[in-house]
Amino acid sequence: MNAEKNRLESVADNSLYTTFSNAMTIEYCYDIYKRFLIDGSILELGPAEGLMTKYLVDVTRQLTLVDGSEKFCDELKLRFPGVEIINCLFEDFQPAGKYDNILLGHVLEHVEDPVAILKRVKSWLKDDGVILAAVPNSRSLHRQAAVIMGIQATEDSMSELDYHHGHRRIYSPETFRGDFAKADLKVVHFGGYWLKPIANSQIHATWTKEMLFAFMKLGERYPDIAGEIYVVASNK
Repeated sequence: MNAEKNRLESVADNSLYTTFSNAMTIEYCYDIYKRFLIDGSILELGPAEGLMTKYLVDVTRQLTLVDGSEKFCDELKLRFPGVEIINCLFEDFQPAGKYDNILLGHVLEHVEDPVAILKRVKSWLKDDGVILAAVPNSRSLHRQAAVIMGIQATEDSMSELDYHHGHRRIYSPETFRGDFAKADLKVVHFGGYWLKPIANSQIHATWTKEMLFAFMKLGERYPDIAGEIYVVASNK
């Protein structure tokens, strides 16, 4: 597990999550999540810099954060002094009780065994609780275009940026829902956001915040080809 911790610290040392499009992706993801959150406790797995956490602290006083990076956890403790923050791998987390909401914002593409993590998460969820998860979509327009242009071999090929973020896989809508089924969880809602037509570097060079928001919203109309996909899941 030391190797995994070292890998996470390496990602944290040069994180790009707070850059223009990445930051709005996480913030828009919260806008999606809040439609499905139920009153009560929240467990946020992999909060990183806390871009989503800053909204969650206003939703509940029963908030727990778990992140494998010591660097991220130290920064989160300074920003959110009243929040329970635990530095450990998800595989090692042992909660004292169960949660009403469990959030996995851009987590499952990072972990070694996502089905095993989902099975653990299922055991931490209250009977009437919800799991909210989001991941990048291999069928995104910009990935399809990259294949046509010969930049990527396949839609789910790992890019240099994927490796930088510490990704281990790129989900399609089918494989994403499939992992929840393998973990014996029920997907009660599937959707997408962020209709991403071009690469981040091009977006950062020419787009306005208004343009970015419009394309985030357009992705909800076309979830199968959106840049990000999400599920709301529950115990069966």
